[in-house]
Amino acid sequence: MDGGEEVRVEAAPYCRSTCEGGEVAARHNRKTRSLSTSSAGSSSEYRRTQSLHGPSPVTTFGPKACMLQNPHAVMHIQDPASQRLTWNKPPKSVLVIKKIQDASLLEPFKELCIFLTEVKNMIVYVEKKVLEDPAISGDENFGAIAKNFCTFREDLDDISNRVDFIICLGGDGTLLYASSLFQESVPPVMAFHLGSLGFLTPFKFETYQSQVTQIIEGNAAIVLRSRLKVRVIKENWEKKARVGDQGIILTNGDIESSWKVMQYQLLNEVVVDRGPSSYLSNVDLFLDGHLITTVQGDGVIVSTPTGSTAYAVAAGASMIHPNVPAIMITPICPHSLSFRPIVVPAGVELKIMLSRDARNTAWVSFDGRKRQEICHGDSITITTSCFPVPSICFRDPVNDWFESLAQCLHWNVRKRQIYLSSEDEEL
Repeated sequence: MDGGEEVRVEAAPYCRSTCEGGEVAARHNRKTRSLSTSSAGSSSEYRRTQSLHGPSPVTTFGPKACMLQNPHAVMHIQDPASQRLTWNKPPKSVLVIKKIQDASLLEPFKELCIFLTEVKNMIVYVEKKVLEDPAISGDENFGAIAKNFCTFREDLDDISNRVDFIICLGGDGTLLYASSLFQESVPPVMAFHLGSLGFLTPFKFETYQSQVTQIIEGNAAIVLRSRLKVRVIKENWEKKARVGDQGIILTNGDIESSWKVMQYQLLNEVVVDRGPSSYLSNVDLFLDGHLITTVQGDGVIVSTPTGSTAYAVAAGASMIHPNVPAIMITPICPHSLSFRPIVVPAGVELKIMLSRDARNTAWVSFDGRKRQEICHGDSITITTSCFPVPSICFRDPVNDWFESLAQCLHWNVRKRQIYLSSEDEEL
């Protein structure tokens, strides 16, 4: 600024304690920021930072109190403004996910793949069933480029250590699908809005070249969307074969049980419902091993903050920003009117089981997929996953989220009140 002087402002000290006899340990070092202030302004007035650090397991409380350090803690609440994408090495491979059987995405898909291959010299990974689409396999001009693509098959080929980042073309479902392909560490995801709603897809395809170039150069903000780690333990009852006196195998032997364990990483939610039965579902909800309540109604939704704006909000839950570390529990049409949605801390372990006196079985689905029946003796264990989805932002985590609320969900959209003049007020 003309006539202004440059002032270096240091953020407020962030103190830590070792809890080993020392009152205050080393200060948390932060980079100083240069702010230009007008010469007319007071030197003691400083602009506040965009946001403050959240609680840390080693934060001090007063001169001598602190929280006991937990070596098993895996969570640290970050300042959303500090979540920036960086590369240890320049990215060389990219996974392009396209919505299947959508003719409107054919040309953007081809255009993007040509740009990544010929202009950016990237190794492009594409799902095998995408290239088997007759509209793509029948294109001779594009076929010469597609021969250089690396293909994979869902649930058969492991590409977790081969892909540097992901580009999604479609709606919110493509981002959910991309999350399901990686059961552990997930590469950064860049999602283009080419679908129906687009709440999780902030980028517009019209300027994809400059936007993809910025991502490759490491110039972007990210939001860490937490996932749920879900374990389903199902009890299978089988008849044990019995051999008769003459060596004949009999099928009416004793019944023995075996356990089948399945594990999922979910971005949105786990939904337990009553299925086709006309009876209310009755499922017991445990938190860290303690029975909290019995859900009697159409079912229950256990969701991440990302999933709070999906099925959960339609069932009456609040909308939670993805940076908030939490798990939401939302009943579906509960029999008790006082059963309202609740939010519990991320990291707790939830367990859902069919109640002993339940009249019918229940059904469960995971991000809207892999729907299956839950019987007596089965259990569903849910907790926060250690592997979030790093979703690349168009601007920043806060502005992108409120932009999606306004554009996609029309949050707080209403007609404005008519302005009253002083004459109207007198009347």
